[in-house]
Amino acid sequence: MHLPDLTSIEHRPWPIPELPWTWQQAWYDLLFAHWPIELDALRPLIPDELEIDTHEGTAWIGVVPFNMRIKRRGLPGIPTAAHFPELNVRTYVKLAGKPGVWFFSLDAASRLAVWGARRYFHLPYYHADMRIASDGDAIVYHSARRGPQPAAFAARYRPIVPVTLAQHGSLEHWLTERYCLFARSKSGVYWCGEIHHEPWPLQQAEAEITQNSMLEPLGLRVPDTQPVLHFAKSIDVALWPLSKAKTP
Repeated sequence: MHLPDLTSIEHRPWPIPELPWTWQQAWYDLLFAHWPIELDALRPLIPDELEIDTHEGTAWIGVVPFNMRIKRRGLPGIPTAAHFPELNVRTYVKLAGKPGVWFFSLDAASRLAVWGARRYFHLPYYHADMRIASDGDAIVYHSARRGPQPAAFAARYRPIVPVTLAQHGSLEHWLTERYCLFARSKSGVYWCGEIHHEPWPLQQAEAEITQNSMLEPLGLRVPDTQPVLHFAKSIDVALWPLSKAKTP
């Protein structure tokens, strides 16, 4: 895990925050699996203050499994919350014109990480039984959420082309080059979490998804279309403290 180059900002849509970063992460063996989704199906699930972001008029929903390393700046990693699998379900929104990621759910294998993210980052984390393993150039991933809203995902995925950088304006660039997340606290306050990383080292991928009920708690079904699949072997990320987001 390394700190990304904070002087490499030409690919960013806005400057990095002036405040010091506080968290460092590395994401490994990541799959972006995206499906187009009807706006009418998505709109009831998104707070009214948020505009659904679209690419050429189409909204997208993603299921993103990966392996995570994380540490607080200046501190050693916490043993039970420093390295664990994670899986998120996400879409793309704008708040006061600023584009970002909206998470419907984030599953993690660390109970402590789930507790901390819910308490301090206002994110809908859930504890899950998860495992990830390599099989040659493929990744084998399993996740089964615990609790009253069960959801599961199982897949075998791998890259099928060399690494390329997404061209600005392309679908893969729009889906992946996102530099903030939005969250809403129980009191209704909106927060923005800024991140920084180098441009995504993407590879087109293939995946055998044998189980995917991650959308069912939302009242959605996985669209009956082939997903758009991208793989990234690793990326290093810096994160800043949450700040109150500008609202319309």
